[in-house]
Amino acid sequence: MLGAPDRLKIAFLAGIFPALSETFILNQITGLIDLGHDVDIFALERGFTEKLHGDITKYGLLSRTHYPERNPGEPLGSLKSLVLHSPGLLKRPSSLLKIYRAIKKGIPGLPFLFHAVPFFRQNYYDIIHCQFGPNGNIGAEMKELGITTAKLVTTFHGYDIRLGLSRGGDIYAPLREKGDLFLAISKYNRRQIEHMGFEPSRIVDHPVGIDIERFNYPASPAPRPGGEIRIVTIARLVREKGLEHAIKAVGILAASSPGLTIKYEIIGEGKLLEKLKSYAAEEGISHAVTFSGGRDQDYISGRLAESDIFLLSSVEEALSVALMEALASGLPAVATKVGGVSEIVSDGESGYLVQPGDPEAIAEKLGLLVSDPGARRRMGIAGRKSVEEKYDIRKLNEKLVGLYRSLLAEKGP
Repeated sequence: MLGAPDRLKIAFLAGIFPALSETFILNQITGLIDLGHDVDIFALERGFTEKLHGDITKYGLLSRTHYPERNPGEPLGSLKSLVLHSPGLLKRPSSLLKIYRAIKKGIPGLPFLFHAVPFFRQNYYDIIHCQFGPNGNIGAEMKELGITTAKLVTTFHGYDIRLGLSRGGDIYAPLREKGDLFLAISKYNRRQIEHMGFEPSRIVDHPVGIDIERFNYPASPAPRPGGEIRIVTIARLVREKGLEHAIKAVGILAASSPGLTIKYEIIGEGKLLEKLKSYAAEEGISHAVTFSGGRDQDYISGRLAESDIFLLSSVEEALSVALMEALASGLPAVATKVGGVSEIVSDGESGYLVQPGDPEAIAEKLGLLVSDPGARRRMGIAGRKSVEEKYDIRKLNEKLVGLYRSLLAEKGP
């Protein structure tokens, strides 16, 4: 195919790498490598390397990752580097002045732009794939300045959508003009991207996915002595996840079922840890709630296999990878009707959906699942089948390569 080599050179642009909570990026990168393509990673910030998913080491991804940095107080040096490697910039003095002022103000992402320039000028890429809208803006500026001629693909997720809706779609004006393809991970995201003024013909529905084979199925264990029920949540400990409502719901369930032994585990890191521990104490269920912190994929798949119900209490959500992983493990879910959640969970078939911020409704649905092991089993089977059909990362990565090739062949998305 003209303009589309068999082995593609792809640069991923991310905010933080590696990140325990962003397995959706990791799954794309490793999947593209498995398909025989060359992938480099550029990140604005270094992630914590004390805890790593196994694939980071297996694929040697840290050696593929570049962290362009700028020493404070060196705007003139940075600008000189940019001019030397992007001669076309000299034809636009107004842009030069704008960039210099931006450096002085410390605009996020600009250190990447300046210090990545030499690498991009020395290494040809077919595709620059930006994760999250703000990083797409950086890619757009690189195209504007002639630093790269690669096709620019941007995936919108969650916080970037909220940022655009709160500040206005014009914050993505550079990306709207220079971006070649915009990936919406859910129907909800597509609507918001269009609302922010992006050209619908350049938007393609392409969800994030999971490695189905990592998750044991069927997962529900045999009944335990005393009727113990294990509920699990995988989420960052941040406001958007609404974890106070989940804890309140578990407290209501415990109070209404005095003979029931409940074990509720919350897996994830975040700034709300101490506040959430206080919520558990106020509900009188500290003994039943475990905060396990951030964990790798092996731990998560093992814990899902040992649990009975998955609980997602988000008040804002794009498309939950953790929810996919739970359903792939044969767990029924109780989740909130936000963002793209209803695209994963079919209400009454693979779990129950409730309105966000309603712990009483969450507790009611948890109670239904607790009292009916047969329903848990039926819903677990339905959930697994749905995830296999829609969110298998191998199928999605093959589709992604097809989208790349269409762009390179100038056929459009």
